[in-house]
Amino acid sequence: MITKFFSKIVVKFNPFGPEAKCARSFIGLISPQLRQTCQVDLEVLPRASTKPPLLKVTFKDNTSMEGNPAEQTLEDISQMLDRHSRQLQFKEDANR
Repeated sequence: MITKFFSKIVVKFNPFGPEAKCARSFIGLISPQLRQTCQVDLEVLPRASTKPPLLKVTFKDNTSMEGNPAEQTLEDISQMLDRHSRQLQFKEDANR
């Protein structure tokens, strides 16, 4: 997953729900170097919470993308985010 262009990450999940595996795997992909430059908001929802799980990434160009870890796999979310990151990488390379 290309994380170079992330500026903010929001993860909300119930650790006992079906979304826990995807959300935890996503958190594991966030490098320590990225945590220094990118704002990371993590919210662990209680078991009885009615709030929906959420993975939201805001890029450096202020584009926000959301995924639902209960309905999507980590691969689906990663591909969605990488698609936009590749566009930003292409723009950056073109401006050099």
